[in-house]
Amino acid sequence: MTIQANVRWVQGLQFVGRAGDGPAVVIDSTNGASGATPMGLLLMGVAGCTAIDVVLIMEKKRAKLTNFDVNIAGQQAESEPQRYTTIEIEYVLTGENIKPKGVEQAIALSEEKYCSALASLNASVTHSYRIEPA
Repeated sequence: MTIQANVRWVQGLQFVGRAGDGPAVVIDSTNGASGATPMGLLLMGVAGCTAIDVVLIMEKKRAKLTNFDVNIAGQQAESEPQRYTTIEIEYVLTGENIKPKGVEQAIALSEEKYCSALASLNASVTHSYRIEPA
């Protein structure tokens, strides 16, 4: 499968990107601050990819999620290229019939098998999760 994307320069360091027929996304530098930075988008892509996996797996486990957040933080190298050297992911699940073992299995399956965004990175990844009362 091939995914095509385009990034078009607007002005300064601002660009508008689009993957396939998806919605447009504003990309900017930290100084311009009119959109997400490329490295921020990379973290959001990983968080979104693993979140989709975890939701689908938890649904198969008959968990009833009422809220789900994925908090992600990446530590960048000091020298160029400032790649992510470590990424920490926190999964926060709220709902009914959420079992710790099921959450652990869903996260492991996502991180080790299904999340293509995560598999595309060269960073050490750690994670944690918490289940909050509904």
